[in-house]
This record gives sequence, C-alpha cells and structure tokens, in this order.
Amino acid sequence: MSKPLVAIVGRPNVGKSMLFNKLTGRRTSIVEDTPGVTRDRIYGDCEWCGRKFSLVDTGGIEPGTENDMLKFMRRQAEIGILLADCIIMVVDVRSGVTAADMDVATMLRKSGKPVALAVNKCDSVGLTNPDVYEFYSLGIGDLFETSAVHGHGTGDLLDWCLAQFPEETEEEEETDVVSVAIVGKPNVGKSSLLNRILGEERVIVSNVAGTTRDAIDSYFENETGKYCFIDTAGMRRKSKVDDAIEKFSNLRSIGAIERSDVCLILIDANEGVTEQDTKIAGLVHEAGKAAVIVVNKWDAVEDKQTNTMRDKETEIRRDLSYMTYAPVVFLSALTGQRVDKLFEVIREVYKQNTSRVTTGALNSVLAEATARVQPPTDKGRRLKIYYMTQAGTKPPHFVIFCNDARLFHFSYQRYLENQIREVFGLQGTPIRITIRQKGDKEE
Repeated sequence: MSKPLVAIVGRPNVGKSMLFNKLTGRRTSIVEDTPGVTRDRIYGDCEWCGRKFSLVDTGGIEPGTENDMLKFMRRQAEIGILLADCIIMVVDVRSGVTAADMDVATMLRKSGKPVALAVNKCDSVGLTNPDVYEFYSLGIGDLFETSAVHGHGTGDLLDWCLAQFPEETEEEEETDVVSVAIVGKPNVGKSSLLNRILGEERVIVSNVAGTTRDAIDSYFENETGKYCFIDTAGMRRKSKVDDAIEKFSNLRSIGAIERSDVCLILIDANEGVTEQDTKIAGLVHEAGKAAVIVVNKWDAVEDKQTNTMRDKETEIRRDLSYMTYAPVVFLSALTGQRVDKLFEVIREVYKQNTSRVTTGALNSVLAEATARVQPPTDKGRRLKIYYMTQAGTKPPHFVIFCNDARLFHFSYQRYLENQIREVFGLQGTPIRITIRQKGDKEE
C-alpha cells in the first residue's frame, strides 16, 4: 500500500503497544506489563489532520541477545524500520537512559530515517519533567514528552510525523479488498502459510506453540485481486489457557473471524481433524463466514497412494459434517505446493458468500422442490409455503413464508437448502433460512 508508514520501536516494556493503541484509537496490540508480549509487526490505520497513514508496532529490541525468540523479534523490528517513512523511538522516563536504549538509538541513527524520541510515561501535566533532559544523550534531537495512557503530547508527535511524509497524491480508496483470516489450533502452520503467500518473513515462525499472539494484518495484491490476510494466534481449549496473554490472543482470534470475509481453517495433515479443529470450524460456521478447509503439511504425509487425498477428504467431511459446503484444499506451506490454488478458491467462496438471487428465481426453485417432495403434514394439517425471498448476504439469508412455522420440519428445511445450493451453486458459504408464518411482520 502507498500510505505512509510510521514504525514504533524501542526496548521491551516501555509502552510501545499502549502508544500504538492510543494513536490508532483501537485496542489492536495486546498490552500487558510483561516484556516481550508483542512479537510480530502489528499494523494499524491512523488519521491526523485529514491525512491517513499506517502505524506498525514492533516487538521490543534486545540488542546482543542470544535467545532465539528475541532474535526473531529483533529481525521483525528491523524489517519494520526498513519499510517505514519515519520512526518513533519510545523510551521510559521512569527508568532513565539504559544501555539497551543506547543500542537501539545507534541502530536507528544508522538507518538514515527521520526519528522522533517519545519519552513515555510523562503522565503529569504542567512543567517539563527534569528527567526528560537525560534522553538528549541518545543523540536524537526531536524529543517529545508523551503519555500513552492519557494521550499527552501525542498531538505534537503526530504533527512531526506528518511533516516527514511525502506529498499526498490522489488515490482511490481500497473498496474491493477481501479480508481473509487464517485460523486453526497452535502449530498447524498458519504463520508459515502467510509468509509463503507474501514471499517474505512477515511473521515469526517457530515450532513452539503460541509463538503468534496478536491478529496480524498483511495486505497482498496479485492478478486475482486484493487481499488483507489476518494471521491469528492458535486457539487452544479454554481449559488449557491459564495465561492472561493467551486469553487476549484467543479473543483477538475470535475478533479476526468476525471482521473477515473468508476464513481459511488450517488442519494438520498428519493429525487429521481434532476436537479443537471442530470447535474452531464451528466458530467460523456460526459467524456465517465463507470458509475453505486447508489441509497443511501434505508434503509430510508418508506412503501416499492414488486415493490417499480422496480418503482424507472423506474423513474430513465426516468429522466436519456441518461444513459439507466448504471446499477442501491440500497444500504445503513449507514447499509452496498448491498454495497458488488458494486464491481462486478464496475468490469463489467470497463471491458465493456475497451473492444475491432474485425473488423470481428463488420461487421457481421453490415450486419445483415442493412439487418433487411434498411439504410435511402433522395431524392432518399440511405445511403450505407461500413464497421465499432473500433478506441479506454474508452469508446469504433467505426468508420463507408459510401457514404454520411449527409444521416446518428441520429435515424439510435442509432439503430446501440443498436445492438452493444445487441450483445457485452456493458451495463454500453457510446459508441462513428464517421461517415466518402468516401474520408475522417483516423486519
């Protein structure tokens, strides 16, 4: 995207995520009084004085560390610095200048990018805190007293950012971007798949379950269209979640499902469908989202025979019997096998999830279906169906009007749903059907 980008960097636990949330006006980044909570680059949209731009929150930089996870976090921060138009370095006025602050400042001066120093946690209003002057020793001249909690000083900081941006050009709004959430239990390869799609080390990949904590948005565009991929934290069973940060991560993942258009439900090819997979798929189904079941790590399946893929799909269909509409794609995020096929499948299920059918066409299908299979009866009273219309999309929502809703058996409703799918090709999206009887008021 061509919007200006501002990176927020600094050592761990100085309030970067709190400042990020304050500037974006949304609680996007998880905030916890524990170093190392943010690990990947978290993007958010910001607007100031009519100018729109993007912010990126990075993990805390620990120079000289030997810890693998901290090395990954430093690498993510370096990528954020490389992509940014300008940088906000955050420090903590309460702890003063530390050796880590000195190392981060040296790294930023070498980058050649414009850098503002946000001396955070200056929560009192009035005279300048004398402790602020110590931070001039970092060699970054543009210094701002800020409070991420109360918002003090953020206006001046944003004015500085605007002064660093290139001249604004006329640009069309992105109105045709499909939001795609990548969901699944921990360690099924969600981050690996995102990195493979983007062709860069966008998110940290590790065999340690729970590496990804935030829901991470990544814009991507190719010949098939424009996408916003949302990598989510692996969702574990509630009984297994005893960490406050992981509870926030689960909530972020559920929120990512809600704001997505399409959900890719990742399943480990070696493990098959587990109990947790069924619960995650259930969340997607209940949210009414278009869905694709992605069987990852297909390259690791040994002794593949001619019918191995077909047998595995039959097994998945059986275990996820309430999602028979969702297409199944077998791929390998590690090798890239069949990853390109995902885009046409995503486009197709999105099209179905947003499709509209005319009332005339619906009632033609309804007339044929009721002639083929008569509506049920109960105690000599027969169900009469008057007409059907579509009330909404995402997912397609149909309203059927009849003489008595109590006579409308679930099995007959399922029959009509299957007829609608068969004629209008609504494979890949759930369908909602509401039954109304004579005398009910339309919404």
